[in-house]
Amino acid sequence: MCGIAGVFAPSGTVAFGVDVAEAMCRAITHRGPDDQGIFSSAGAHIGMRRLAIIDLHSGHQPIHNEDRSVWVVFNGEIYNYRALRAELEAAGHRFYTDSDTECIVHAYEQHGQACFERLRGMFAVAIVDLRRDRLVLARDRLGKKPLYYTRLADGSIAFASELKSLFALPGFDPRVSQDAVRDFFALGYVPGPASIYEGVHKLPPAHTLSVEAGRSELQRYWDLAFDPKWPLDEEEAARELLERLDDAVRVRLASDVPFGAFLSGGLDSSVVAALMARHLDRPVKTFSIGFREDRFNELPHARLMAAHIGADHHEQIVDADAASLLDQLAWHFDEPFGDASAIPTFLVSRMAAGQVKMVLSGDGGDELLAGYERYARYLRLRRVRARTLGLAGPALAAVSALLPGGRRERWRRIAARLSQPFPDDYLSGVALATRADLQDVLMLDGSSPDPFAGVRQAYTVGAPSELLDVILRGDMASYLLEDILVKVDRMTMAHSLEARSPLLDHTLVEFAARLPTGLKLGGTTGKLLLRRVARQLLPAELLDKPKQGFAIPLALWLRGPLREKLQDVFASRAFRERGIYRVEGVRRCLDDHLAGRHDFAELLWLVLNYETWARRFVDTRPAAAPASLPRREVLAC
Repeated sequence: MCGIAGVFAPSGTVAFGVDVAEAMCRAITHRGPDDQGIFSSAGAHIGMRRLAIIDLHSGHQPIHNEDRSVWVVFNGEIYNYRALRAELEAAGHRFYTDSDTECIVHAYEQHGQACFERLRGMFAVAIVDLRRDRLVLARDRLGKKPLYYTRLADGSIAFASELKSLFALPGFDPRVSQDAVRDFFALGYVPGPASIYEGVHKLPPAHTLSVEAGRSELQRYWDLAFDPKWPLDEEEAARELLERLDDAVRVRLASDVPFGAFLSGGLDSSVVAALMARHLDRPVKTFSIGFREDRFNELPHARLMAAHIGADHHEQIVDADAASLLDQLAWHFDEPFGDASAIPTFLVSRMAAGQVKMVLSGDGGDELLAGYERYARYLRLRRVRARTLGLAGPALAAVSALLPGGRRERWRRIAARLSQPFPDDYLSGVALATRADLQDVLMLDGSSPDPFAGVRQAYTVGAPSELLDVILRGDMASYLLEDILVKVDRMTMAHSLEARSPLLDHTLVEFAARLPTGLKLGGTTGKLLLRRVARQLLPAELLDKPKQGFAIPLALWLRGPLREKLQDVFASRAFRERGIYRVEGVRRCLDDHLAGRHDFAELLWLVLNYETWARRFVDTRPAAAPASLPRREVLAC
């Protein structure tokens, strides 16, 4: 696991020295504390920070081909690299390391940009092809590893694993995108391919960007098929799912350093931990986070699972003072990020990093196999609308006007959802703010800001035949990609910890996508097929427990220990002069929340996080972090 950064000047000369690439890399030292390497030529400076997991001694990057005409920097892991190496050696390629990185450079020589279709793993890659004066950027199929890019004033392309590296570029003058601000306050994240800054883009998952002779081309190399459905009965499907799960876990146990697992006590992480235990001859090291508030605490379930597999178990309780981490979190996310579960993720990563360098996690199971309760609720909503011939919305709106306080608001929102077309009727149930909320708290151009403009396309382009699959595909391309995977990547990398997600192995994802809806969701119960598989792996007490998620007691914290912090921020001059808020609207939300008249916790948390981010990245230019270890020599051509 690493961080990469660099600049490429097509058909020209980079306008600044290699010291800029070194500074870009130093800004992401936390992603790779073990090593730094730079390749420099007239037209390119590319570099990386390395977290050594495989081939600790000879895997120094950048890595080149036999005649040094192709160079690569790479962030991630390739799990099928040994098989790829055998194929490439049989084709005549000569290797000088034992690393997975070198497979990429030779696969590119052999197959061109089609090489990425052959990689099984997580990756963000930059390749400089000196013979063709070409830069190729690539990102893994599901977007587990980040990669940003921007075009500079002279036409050069700069790229980096994290936005903070771009601040080392001479003349880089980022401007906050108003559309991205709107999207953040609606969703809690900035959906790609945009970023918080105008003109800075996220490379989409499963895409390559090639830059050659002054032209750039963005190409998709993989897409997820939900049709046709597998002709399997439940028993056959369960057997196949278990085999694929087991294989996805097994291949991710390749490591030359100590490793463990995140264990929340939920179904997904418990299945991963149980399968890990099958393949190890020693106890699995497991790491869990809990809360003093019983409603949010899953530690008893995590302990039960740890005991079941004989794990070497470690845990920590999170208190409200953990919110003092907000400034650190803002620095690691680079963009405004509103998912409060980043706090426990940061803390469990810090705990794990004290003992291991790599962990397996259970991320992706809910989007893969319909685990969220919102899927069943939304399908019920659709049935109500169909059975009432569309009259349920207006009827509920009329009834809600007669109800008191919180009940009135709840029924009013349901009525509004029933009156919306797809996908807005679904998105309004998962968004953190409504159109009315945005109008109340933000001063954005236009009288009616669209809260779903940044993600609507994910649910309408290339849609599968079944409605549930349409939603799952959209969630993978939005919430999973820009919230869950960003959170896990940044919070683990903050502590130089690698996280691997077996449930997002692309071969497993391809199998699960084509499962019939009835094997994913039945009534109000999601992940039906996974639950059947889990009966062979988990204690009975964990199989039927209600889903809790990785939430924190946010509403309570904001009314209690964080009350003074909120009031101080909203009373500050910086907040008043930010120029994006309707100050009185925000204060009304704060007053109503503190008085218990309405739960505005999510909206207030968004404002608090945006302010924390803006003070770090807008009010002052961020300084690059110093390198923690001496850098390796620059390789020049």
